[in-house]
Amino acid sequence: MKIYNRQQIAERVKLDPAALEAVEAGFAALGRDEVAMPPILSMNIAESNGEVDVKTAHIQGWPRFAVKISPGFFDNPKLGLPSLNGLMLLFSAKTGLVEAVLFDEGYLTDIRTALAGAIAAKHLAREDAQRVAVIGAGLQAELQVAALRLVRDIREVHVYARDRAKAEAYAALMQEHHGLTVTVHDSAADACAEADIVVTTTPAREPVLRWSDLPKGVHVTAMGSDNPHKNELEATILASADVLVVDRLSQSRALGELHHAPALQREVFELGSLIAEGRQARSGAEQITVCDLTGTGVQDTAIANYAARLLEEA
Repeated sequence: MKIYNRQQIAERVKLDPAALEAVEAGFAALGRDEVAMPPILSMNIAESNGEVDVKTAHIQGWPRFAVKISPGFFDNPKLGLPSLNGLMLLFSAKTGLVEAVLFDEGYLTDIRTALAGAIAAKHLAREDAQRVAVIGAGLQAELQVAALRLVRDIREVHVYARDRAKAEAYAALMQEHHGLTVTVHDSAADACAEADIVVTTTPAREPVLRWSDLPKGVHVTAMGSDNPHKNELEATILASADVLVVDRLSQSRALGELHHAPALQREVFELGSLIAEGRQARSGAEQITVCDLTGTGVQDTAIANYAARLLEEA
């Protein structure tokens, strides 16, 4: 058994086309029904504004499967600590023996989450999309935009966050680290006014995005709602979008955006099925597409296998 720390992992695993290909392959396998993936084991620790999720999946034919333990404690920034942490255990799919401990402190989760957003945009956003609006100003607000640049020629970034100071700090960071100029707005509606892609990256308990905020032709990726008490999208968005996609129907209904629209009667696609079948979900330039990402065990197994392979080659 090998143990790798965050620094070792971060030196090898980056937001790059190879990592995107690995995670996309996991989604495609899920769409082909080649994945065993049980429901998420989730526990809330209300008095500390925390939660712990355990996710796993086995992809047929892949040498290893991962079990990820992922705590999220959202008051941690007040203590000078990161909100997310955790590790991944990598087991042999042939013998069940532990082959590696990836003590990544949440790094791989951050990477695979950002890549999932890029994969959603790759299959759902307009080919000419260049302007992205981000709701929220945390780590995923940075990584989602960085990952989007793997699949679209992003030229403009617009941000809205409840804390104006955090939005200003985000704008400075994106200029320094990514060479992107960011415009800070005073409302989600203003940030989204001319967007081609909108990404919501918050732990909000009430909608931060409304149907009236969305211009024609936009693609929306909602990645913050991964627990029943979280909700980023107004229900009208789910009902009115031309195309509605989720990473896993059962998860979205249990703890994602669909959880907050139980009476919704419409066709909902799974992202993996679109990828596996090569379907073009968008059929018009003015269509509005939406993808709800709750985070799946197959993403964890995909990125953990990819990371282990790179680490063993080092």
